[in-house]
Amino acid sequence: MISFEPLTPTAFLWRSARVFGDRVAVIDAETRYTYAQFLERALKLAGALRASGVKPGDRIGVLAGNTHIMLLAHYAVPFAGGVLVALNTRATASDLAYILGHAGCTVLIYDHELAAAGAECARQVATGLKMLRAGGADDEIEAKIAGATPYSAQVTDERQLLAINYTSGTTGHPKGVMYHHRGAYLQALAMALHMQLDGDSHYLWTLPMFHCNGWTFTWGVTAVGGVHHCLRSPAPAVIWGHIRESGITHLCAAPTVLAMTIWDAEAGRGKPPRPVHVATGGAPPSPALLERLAELGMDVTHLYGLTETFGPAVVCEWRSDWSKLGSAARAMLKARQGVGNVISQQIRVVDTDGRDVPSDAAAIGEIALRGNNVMLGYYRDTMATEAACPDGWFRTGDLGVMHPDGYIEIKDRAKDIIISGGENISSVEVERVLATHPLILEAAVVAAPDEKWGEIPVAFVTTKDAAVVSEQELIEHVRAVLARFKAPKRVIFGPLPKTATGKPQKNVLRRIARSLSAP
Repeated sequence: MISFEPLTPTAFLWRSARVFGDRVAVIDAETRYTYAQFLERALKLAGALRASGVKPGDRIGVLAGNTHIMLLAHYAVPFAGGVLVALNTRATASDLAYILGHAGCTVLIYDHELAAAGAECARQVATGLKMLRAGGADDEIEAKIAGATPYSAQVTDERQLLAINYTSGTTGHPKGVMYHHRGAYLQALAMALHMQLDGDSHYLWTLPMFHCNGWTFTWGVTAVGGVHHCLRSPAPAVIWGHIRESGITHLCAAPTVLAMTIWDAEAGRGKPPRPVHVATGGAPPSPALLERLAELGMDVTHLYGLTETFGPAVVCEWRSDWSKLGSAARAMLKARQGVGNVISQQIRVVDTDGRDVPSDAAAIGEIALRGNNVMLGYYRDTMATEAACPDGWFRTGDLGVMHPDGYIEIKDRAKDIIISGGENISSVEVERVLATHPLILEAAVVAAPDEKWGEIPVAFVTTKDAAVVSEQELIEHVRAVLARFKAPKRVIFGPLPKTATGKPQKNVLRRIARSLSAP
């Protein structure tokens, strides 16, 4: 007897439509859909795509913010047998055109608010690209849904291609990371479990859905029958408005987005009316940030992963006995990246020969991962795939240590380590100390060339509410905690350039630092 069913995250919508069909699934401003309506719309859009010529395996680009259309595409595209290519709304038109061309997209669904970017992409893409407008006066998607016949393609191989997510491409062309159905299904369940999602959860979309498919919460929230609250703009005041008025229980965001939110004037009105579970990742959060979140009554889970690992592959699994410690000690423990999530294989920290480093919290190596939540590879780039996985273990490019209790802690990106006078300086370590200063909102530290030392650390900082603090005061603040050679030799004040997911763009900061050091 064969009772095996290939895993696919779209199965979650079928179940929730049966179990929670009459309950609200999606809220996007004035737009609301129940789970039964959500499934019907996804099946009809899939039917419309098939009727327009989409064939199994065709890549379909989607250019939209955190709207009901982007969420709908996470189900309708695989229902149609297509491969989802969710596009970074902050990318340049040339980068978007490159991605559409490299992926070989045949269709581009675009939000009416991004019509200019969509039109420019279509102009630059050499091959014919079918354009479908969503929203606005000429909403083609709604018209197609209204007249379509429902359709759902059968998944026959759970490791077949589900989505291609392109990296930021800060050092060259973006690379297409291939996701399979099995990995997305399992990762979505892991996220739901670790974030304690259930049918009463209200999830606020502060994390871009185009980023690792929203860390797979696009499917995880649906799996438990929770409510998706779409959010076009993650402005701090808007986030606080939803927390106080929309019953929000969960959200995810990069540390820099959280920093702007928790230090916003709205935070001064007091704690949220109900507990809010927050997941953060994308960059190591400072203990100061974690302490502030705790003060506001927000329960924080620290996650770590990459586009290549379906988002968070590592979770800082909290132990109840740690809750008895002081706030500073708790924050230091939460700042560690942690252990593999419930579906991950054991995490390793390896040396240049691929051997495990000692678990002594001191020996530094590269973090290596493998398992169901690691990519199939880079799309149309065999060489890059082989370089990233030389022995079956994916090398993350992050340098860290293994603690005796099996928890890993990132010390820096390999490319962000500063070598000054032969000494290694962790930019993360310096950033964490800067973040403890009462007037600093966020900080990023990069290397600048120096004739004497080879490289020196340069800090870029943003102050809270435009507060004034001197360069020398910040340098001395770091020297009081770290060795003098680790302190920044220069401090630049102002807003930090960010990626679409809220991470400081260190490649941009390095260029600025180099220009400041030039003769």
